[in-house]
Amino acid sequence: MIDVNLNKYWHKQLHEQNSNWINRIKALHSERGYQVVRITGKSHVFSKRELPNDEKELHYQLHVSFLIKKNQHFYREEQCRLHEAHFYKNQLRSDRELPENFNQETDQRTNPIIEFVPRSQFERFSYDRNAAVRYAELWWNDANPAYEFFEVNDCTNYVSQCLRAGGAPMRGYPNRATGWWYQNRDWSFSWSVAHALRWYLGGSTKGLQAREVDSPDKLIPGDVICYDFEGNGRFDHTTIVVAKNADQMPLVNAHTNNSRHRYWDYRDSMAWTPECQYKFYRIGTDML
Repeated sequence: MIDVNLNKYWHKQLHEQNSNWINRIKALHSERGYQVVRITGKSHVFSKRELPNDEKELHYQLHVSFLIKKNQHFYREEQCRLHEAHFYKNQLRSDRELPENFNQETDQRTNPIIEFVPRSQFERFSYDRNAAVRYAELWWNDANPAYEFFEVNDCTNYVSQCLRAGGAPMRGYPNRATGWWYQNRDWSFSWSVAHALRWYLGGSTKGLQAREVDSPDKLIPGDVICYDFEGNGRFDHTTIVVAKNADQMPLVNAHTNNSRHRYWDYRDSMAWTPECQYKFYRIGTDML
C-alpha cells in the first residue's frame, strides 16, 4: 500500500510539476534553449523502518525520465534521486530528497604515485570509445557483479569500469597508491577515489593516459570529467561522456546518484556550488 501511495504521490507531483528540483532542471534546460516536453517517474523502496505511534520511515529511489527537445533534436535524460519519506497509518506525512553523497574513502593516501617518464617512452594503447560507452549505458543504473560495488559512493569505480571496458591498460598492482588497477577484489586509490583519479589522469605517462583540455565542448564520448564541487582543491565526483546534445555539449553517465545523459555541468545537483571547478580529460594515447 505504501509503495502504491508513493507512486500516486509522484505521479501527481510530476504531472503538476510541484517538485523544486524538477522545476530547477526544467529552468536549467530552458536557459540552454531546450524544452522538457515530458516527465515520467517511478519510486522503488529499498528500506523501511517502523517508528512509534504507527509511523514508518522509508528510503526510496525515485527514477525520473525527462524527454528533452531542441528544434527537431530529442534525447532522454534519466536520473535516480534518493528520498526519505515518513508515513502515518499509510498516509504520506513528509518527503525530502537526500543529498548526493560524494564522501571519499577514509584513507588519506588518496593521491597516487605518478611515475613520470620521458615522453619518448610513452606506452601507447588503443582505446575503444564505443566499447566504453556501451558499458556505461549497460550499467548506468546497475552494478556489475564482476566488480566491487560501493553503496555510498560508486562514481569513480563505475567510470573506471567503463575505461577498462574500452581497453584502458592497468598497472601498479599490488600497491594501492601506485598506478590504476583492479585485481582480486582489490584496487588502487585511483580506481575508486575521485580525487586520486583526477591526479592520475593529470600526470600518467604509462598505462591509462589522458590529455587535459580547456573546455567541455572539446570532449567526445568516452572522455572523462572530474568535479570539485566546492572549489577547495579536492575533487569529489567523476563522470563519463556518453553523447553530445544539439549544441555539441557533453551528456554524461554517472553513479551516485545514478544518471544517464545528464548535462555535464551538474548545476542541478544539491552538491554543486558557484565555486565548482572542473577538469576535462581526453582519454587515450591518440589524444597526446
